[in-house]
Amino acid sequence: MTDQVISTLDQGVRTIAINRPEVRNAISFETTAALSAAVVHAIEDRQTRCVVLTGRGGAFSSGADLKAMMSGAVGPGSVDDRIAELHAVVKSIRQAPLPFIASVDGPAAGFGCDLALACDMRIVSTRAYFAELFVRIGLIPDGGGTFLLPRLVGLARAFELMATGDRVSGEEAVRIGLANRVVEPDALESATLELARRIAKGPPLALHLMKECLERNLSADYSSALDNERRAQLRCLASPDLIEGVSAFFEKRDPRFSGERD
Repeated sequence: MTDQVISTLDQGVRTIAINRPEVRNAISFETTAALSAAVVHAIEDRQTRCVVLTGRGGAFSSGADLKAMMSGAVGPGSVDDRIAELHAVVKSIRQAPLPFIASVDGPAAGFGCDLALACDMRIVSTRAYFAELFVRIGLIPDGGGTFLLPRLVGLARAFELMATGDRVSGEEAVRIGLANRVVEPDALESATLELARRIAKGPPLALHLMKECLERNLSADYSSALDNERRAQLRCLASPDLIEGVSAFFEKRDPRFSGERD
């Protein structure tokens, strides 16, 4: 049986790819478990400095595999368990001490959309699209979309996209702040890896604390945000990467950061 999720490491960048192109990378129970394991492994692996999350075969993910999920016993308890498993994946990404980049080609729909939103950045192709399709089958977004989407595009636009299930193209996603940049499909992998490798060369602790501050400060007041920054900066000041960064600056060379992320 083909692996439903493939994880590879190169130059500090770990690529996690959903590998079910025959169903546009729809996420089944088995896919969820494999994806969760891959994310946990990336977080625990000290050689991993940045993660690219993507899908094989011209699709990021078309969302939950409804056919597979409805083929088994679906009672309230089992549904709650499945939702908890999906939530564990996106929470792990949001709370991970290293950057995640979604590389989106084709659909990022339903839970696939929320999975991309959970990442820190999104690089998309011109044939990519985002769609919160839950409303079309009588559901609401339940992968963190109601938290993340309005913070990216604003409350009114987020409500419209959720209430209609309309698609957002790659170009439009960049225009409204949903994605960072858009490229042609044949340039997507190289553009994503170029950015990921640049970030992977950065100071691990500073990147970890930067992400942590951004996450915490989404719901903090200004004074609390400053306190969070102060505590994080004091940790950075005690890191050997500060010495390396300052030395590289005065020696007019690129820094070689080798510190730990925590």
